[in-house]
Amino acid sequence: MKKLLFLCLCLLFPLAQAETVYQSNDAFISASLGTLPKAQVLWLNDTQKADIESILAHRFNKLRLRYWRDGGQTVWIMDEIGKESPITVGIHVSGGKIIKTQVLVYRESRGDEVRHDFFTDQFKSATLTPSLELDRSIDGITGATLSVKALTKLSRIALYLDAAVQTQP
Repeated sequence: MKKLLFLCLCLLFPLAQAETVYQSNDAFISASLGTLPKAQVLWLNDTQKADIESILAHRFNKLRLRYWRDGGQTVWIMDEIGKESPITVGIHVSGGKIIKTQVLVYRESRGDEVRHDFFTDQFKSATLTPSLELDRSIDGITGATLSVKALTKLSRIALYLDAAVQTQP
């Protein structure tokens, strides 16, 4: 009986993904913009969707994205798969530059070093090149390669989308 219970626990254990919430969405938005404005919606056109898919290197099945705006500043909260599970990231953009990148929820079993300031500070003041790349290279973290790539892709998308909404009234 003990062996059967042990076997059941061993089979179920991998299904229990660790989810660590480091900051709520509302707290990140308020800290970034100084207020909690009403969410706005960006409906993606075909070109934007294709560009996002190019950055992600996989299909993107959303037609719209929520964002928060105060004047020329925007906050984007998006998810991207690291190795197996989504990582929720908040990105604050102002003047076409990243002000802050923050891991809000981490669901992977390893690689959570990407949440620390020593890593996310690399994104500060990053801009987007015409070829939709960051204007700088981001140093990786051993054992967190896919998480590093996820944050880098989301940063590129946030800058790309910020440029799109800045042309709107």
